[in-house]
Amino acid sequence: MPLIDQIQKDIVAAMKAREEQRLSTLRMVKSALQLKGVEKMAPLDDQEAQQVLSTLIKQRKDSIEQFTKGGRQEMADKEAAEIKLIETYLPKAAGEEEIVAGVRAAILEMTGPLTMKDMGTVMKAAMARFAAEGLRVDGKVVSETVKKELAGK
Repeated sequence: MPLIDQIQKDIVAAMKAREEQRLSTLRMVKSALQLKGVEKMAPLDDQEAQQVLSTLIKQRKDSIEQFTKGGRQEMADKEAAEIKLIETYLPKAAGEEEIVAGVRAAILEMTGPLTMKDMGTVMKAAMARFAAEGLRVDGKVVSETVKKELAGK
């Protein structure tokens, strides 16, 4: 079942169960997916929909940081709950050990001595490796891991 159809089905279920918070979040997600589909002028495939969801999660994380700085913990908690719900529609997130292993494997595949100048190439290879495995990763975490690994060489 396509992701947008699953979300619509879950919206109906949330309405019937009178789950206001869940319903609100699902409607926001559906709206973001529809907007992206209108911009593209074609239906989104699941991978494009997952990219939209990843963007929404990233926005929520930024909001949590801002709300926490501003002393609005109840708003930060609301955003954290939205992240948990959105993540249920995405593939499993890679753990720190998996990210380190993936980056090291990408570095080993490359020939010659690697320096910090090769960071972009290593990042591209590592991100492609994670995508092929169907793992969701945060680019910031991968970038930091690549820096650590290249600095250690």
